[in-house]
Amino acid sequence: MPEPTEQEIRERAHRLWEQAGKPEGRENEFWHAAEQELRNEDKSNPMRTPDTL
Repeated sequence: MPEPTEQEIRERAHRLWEQAGKPEGRENEFWHAAEQELRNEDKSNPMRTPDTL
């Protein structure tokens, strides 16, 4: 699976930010957390096999 898109990261980061109570000044923290979550989801995708890497 390809790298997460900017839009996917933005949506996930926004959701994480809302869940954390919408704190100010932590945009980068939520962006990086969202990016990492999306990449980890890709790694744990059961559809990934040596043939699809």
